[in-house]
Amino acid sequence: MKIAITYPPLGGPGVPMLTQNRQFQWFTHPSYLFPIVPATAATALARDGHEVLWDDAVAQGLSADEHWARLEREAPDLVVCETKTPVVRRHWAWIREAKRRLPDTRFLLLGDHVTALPEESFGASPIDFAVVGGNYDVTLRDLARSLEKGGERPTNVYWRDGERVAKSQVAIVPVDLNQLPFIDRRLTEGFRYSEKWWKRKPFFRIMAGRDCHWGVCTFCSWTTLYPADSFSARTPANVLDELEYLVSEHGAREIFDDTGTLPIGRWLDQFSAGMVERGLADKLLFSCNMRFDALTSATAEKMARAGFRKLKLGLESMSTETLRRLRKGTTPEQVRAGCRAAKEHGLEIHLTIMVGYPWETRADLENTYRVVEELYGEGAIEMLQSTVLIPYPGTPLYRQAVEQGWLMCDPTDYDRFGMREPILKTEGLSSAEILDWCRRFYRLSFRPEHVARRFLGIRNAEDVSYLARGAWAMAGHIRDFLGRGRAVAAEAVPGGEPAVA
Repeated sequence: MKIAITYPPLGGPGVPMLTQNRQFQWFTHPSYLFPIVPATAATALARDGHEVLWDDAVAQGLSADEHWARLEREAPDLVVCETKTPVVRRHWAWIREAKRRLPDTRFLLLGDHVTALPEESFGASPIDFAVVGGNYDVTLRDLARSLEKGGERPTNVYWRDGERVAKSQVAIVPVDLNQLPFIDRRLTEGFRYSEKWWKRKPFFRIMAGRDCHWGVCTFCSWTTLYPADSFSARTPANVLDELEYLVSEHGAREIFDDTGTLPIGRWLDQFSAGMVERGLADKLLFSCNMRFDALTSATAEKMARAGFRKLKLGLESMSTETLRRLRKGTTPEQVRAGCRAAKEHGLEIHLTIMVGYPWETRADLENTYRVVEELYGEGAIEMLQSTVLIPYPGTPLYRQAVEQGWLMCDPTDYDRFGMREPILKTEGLSSAEILDWCRRFYRLSFRPEHVARRFLGIRNAEDVSYLARGAWAMAGHIRDFLGRGRAVAAEAVPGGEPAVA
């Protein structure tokens, strides 16, 4: 079969940050993240003998007309499309138009929104299949085998059967990630996915596990794909083998592991030792997502020796009550200690912060700001990411928002979920103030003492380029929160009026 893995142009108020994103935003200055699971699916399908079209029109910069021309020329048998809540209505409309242009092509949707509400998309669009769950690279491979050779549908597939929607068994199926192929970076055009914060090129993303060994945060959309009891990880040796492959075949010089949180304990000990023993610590800068409860001084020292550069960690809030409600499993004290331990051993910290909790007061938000400002002043934070809290369908936060009446829009008004405006009621804070607080956090990156410290740390041309790109990105993020959400929500989606399930 000819199978297209497609991200169509969507219009909108910016560039849709859909691929490999647990949170969705429209970006003013885009940063294209390499979609690891779809890329693994493309590689596995190609190995099975299918003709695979990597059709990411967003990263490729295609207009809608250019993309339609290519898709009609290629006429794939199956189009696979990943979606998320803020753009699912746009994808429904796009599929309606695509079915008109390509009546013999079958269409499949997947992603965390589809996993939460699988039958909704069949009523709102003419899709033929939906795949639920996070290990959809394996499911897609097995579905393609079923479509080509006959036999039962694999687990976690919904399909249109006349006037009804049929489904196979829906279950968490263990997958041995060590048996999956290393991603074919040429087939999947890995060169297109440039990010703002790499220091060295070539730069690549990998995933050591799926997805988070904690996996119960109430706000995280990927807990829909990967519940806590489904976490699995590749062996340290298998990950090290991929790093050696990326170095030898693609000249890799920097890596980001996008597992929800990198495995810790014995796994991290073996991986760190292997980075040194195989000489990879001298060849690669390595960064990852991590948790504050795992970031001790001893761990930071070990990671620094192994070539780690940046750790991305979720602070979210410095309110103990908020962390409890989010089931974050960390404390404000661990945040302070972890940032200082990283600084002690030369590791850089990238914080993530969310604004707009329904139960937080202005005093809570001001306290979070003061602590972040303090850590910035100490040089214990290198950069941060500030976002508006969005409750995605399928998460405990979404269910709570509906039950408690926190939403300021209809629960299915998905266009409003794109983070261009708050959609949750807050304690004494207006929507404009929430957006302004996001901008205030980003402006900490431009404080004179922080800028001076960064300039004093310049050692080569790569550092200069890194700082320039970082400043450009922060300026873009400040623009991202200028309060244009209602205009976005009112905008007509491509291909006709917004679909209603």
